[in-house]
Amino acid sequence: MLQLLHQIVQEVNAAKDLKAALLTIVKRVRQALHTQACSVFLLDKAQTKYFLMATDGLNQKAVGRIGIAVGEGLIGWVGEREEPINIEDAPTHKRYLYSPLAGEEKFRGFLGVPIIHQRQNLGVLVVQHEQAHLFDKEEEAFLVTISVQLAGVLAHAKATGELGDIPRKRRSRSNKSITLKGLGSAPGVGAGTAVIVYPKSDLDAVPHRKIADVKAEQVKFEEALTLARDEIRQLGERAASLLPKEEQALFEAYLQILDSNSFHKEVCAQIKKGVWAQKALSEVITKHIAVFSAMDDPYFKERSLDIKDLGRRVLMHLQRASFKELKYPENTILVGDEITASDLVEVPEGHLSAIVSGSGSSNSHVAILARALGIPTVMGVEGLSPPLFEDRETIVDGYHGHVYISPNVNLKRELMRLIDEERELQAGLEELQNLPAQTTDGHQVSLLVNTGLAADAGLSLSVGAEGVGLYRTEVPFMTRDRFPAEEEQRVVYQQLLRAFSPRPVTMRTLDVGGDKVLPYFKVTEANPFLGWRGIRLTLDHPEVFLVQVRAMLRASQGLDNLRIMLPMISAVEEVDEALELIKRAHDELVEDQLAITFPPVGVMIEVPAAVYQIRAIVERVDFVSVGSNDLTQYLLAVDRNNSRVARLYDALHPSVLHALSSIVEETHKVNKTVSICGEMASDPVAVILLLAMGFDALSMSSVSLPRVKWVVRKFSMSHAKQLLDEVLKMNHAKQIRQRLEGVLAQAGLGGLIRAGKN
Repeated sequence: MLQLLHQIVQEVNAAKDLKAALLTIVKRVRQALHTQACSVFLLDKAQTKYFLMATDGLNQKAVGRIGIAVGEGLIGWVGEREEPINIEDAPTHKRYLYSPLAGEEKFRGFLGVPIIHQRQNLGVLVVQHEQAHLFDKEEEAFLVTISVQLAGVLAHAKATGELGDIPRKRRSRSNKSITLKGLGSAPGVGAGTAVIVYPKSDLDAVPHRKIADVKAEQVKFEEALTLARDEIRQLGERAASLLPKEEQALFEAYLQILDSNSFHKEVCAQIKKGVWAQKALSEVITKHIAVFSAMDDPYFKERSLDIKDLGRRVLMHLQRASFKELKYPENTILVGDEITASDLVEVPEGHLSAIVSGSGSSNSHVAILARALGIPTVMGVEGLSPPLFEDRETIVDGYHGHVYISPNVNLKRELMRLIDEERELQAGLEELQNLPAQTTDGHQVSLLVNTGLAADAGLSLSVGAEGVGLYRTEVPFMTRDRFPAEEEQRVVYQQLLRAFSPRPVTMRTLDVGGDKVLPYFKVTEANPFLGWRGIRLTLDHPEVFLVQVRAMLRASQGLDNLRIMLPMISAVEEVDEALELIKRAHDELVEDQLAITFPPVGVMIEVPAAVYQIRAIVERVDFVSVGSNDLTQYLLAVDRNNSRVARLYDALHPSVLHALSSIVEETHKVNKTVSICGEMASDPVAVILLLAMGFDALSMSSVSLPRVKWVVRKFSMSHAKQLLDEVLKMNHAKQIRQRLEGVLAQAGLGGLIRAGKN
């Protein structure tokens, strides 16, 4: 049976469209269960009816014409109960509803199972037998398994708009309004005409080809590199007219990769083996993409798109292919399976209204640039099909991650009103840049930024960041084929320390291992989230830890704005061991006659064990910082990147709020400072509670900082504490969030959590 199931699933996945998939299912299931009929009824919520959409055994003329109201007949009963209904003699059942058009008068045995995707009822899958027949448990289990597989197919069809077309065959697809959903990655609402961006070159499609003249092939590669460098420089110059000057570093990073000796040597080494330049480039780029794609940290995972973009550009020049030049209308909405930062910058200044990408997240370079430009962006759109957008008006909601294709008149009118209000809101936020993050009754909190690239410094400072609350030091380790030397690390760290000087920069020590794999130090574990990672790994390898700490300390010489933070602390002895190593590194540098100030050292509180030992930990260090993303994940035992359980992940869960309150209280008892980073620190709804708890600093993305500052300046500390006392008595995260969203709306801050001013 399992083999048969696999065959059916493969055939369904290979079907050219939804109609073909449904026909495959009804035919193959009928054969497998040796029944006389198999049918699929899909729920149209707008009409509150189940429509017969495919059958093998009933009257084919009934397809698309039979509509059974919700709650009616055996079909409605299956949907109502959301469980299998197995009836030996269906016509004698009180819920039986006869349909002459279906031609089902000859059928008696009935088995129906609901088709459910993420708690949403999509329809009913039915098999019928001519004789009175009670299907056995194995047959019932098989049909349930098929319905689960079918649910995924229908969910995809729903996302692309294909599901909505079938029950209404008379409607023109070109005029139909379609709504797609993805990840809101840059806030705002934008409207315009879609311009579809297709990959310039396919790295995966390069064939193997041997060469005779190695030198000529290397020259060919060098020429392509030169052309790619010139192209990137031009894009960098164009970016300079759109972004703050410092943001050119994003494209300088591209150039650094192209100029990298290791990259150049890797490609040339393949060419020397007799591989032609195109394939040599493809193999090297693919290897680097795989390294970044395998990383668990979303920030670094997104770097794979940048590597792929560069590889495609070099490959394009190697191929000397001619590509159709894109035309950009005044209100351009870039749409593609993979939108890159360079795709964005190629759009003429003032012409870009929004971005829609089938892949990526808020950590990708294109999302970072989009936020800097104030361009509404939706990434990771489920079921994105670029041809759907051709010649159709599109509106993008970057708050909720919604994309509307050919919106109806009423929806369009409302969305255009929100766009006008968005412009007014943004103008108000810009006025806050040089104002302090201070409550109405005088309480001040520091607003810091999270970053992993020195390139982020320009944007961070332009929005009024008071320093760096979390700098991810993994970049120099992940972009090499070996552990970086002390001097290599020092140069990278010093660049960031100088950019923010005299503001404080908190550098997290190497946080890899387990789920974050280095290409030259791979660790395979059954449960990486609970594995050999963070401080656990570096304490086991003091030779790596000491080199990094010395590089940080040397980078801080003459600047004195370094703060060192230890990740994944779960025991007091880890803190003691790490402090001893940091002191040793400092002593070694002092012995070398270097005048380096011993920096403040802190820990990240991100596992429950640290919460319950917070007092002992805080007494040993200078500060603590809560990693809200991981702490929430571990407290709730929910993988927030798993779509099946992501709905259970909510930082406003009562257990999380009580844990945070305890951390702040215990830290302040010994007069130490406590900050919080992660998504919670940038959530306007949560900021009110974090203020009330007494966090000394909030660390977030640059784009979120002005919005958080607005919240801080709108509330008094006394009001925030009243709200905290109130919600700590609540038992449901949803209830807490609804209460706080209402408070924001009453304060005139509704525009921070949804489109529009209020």
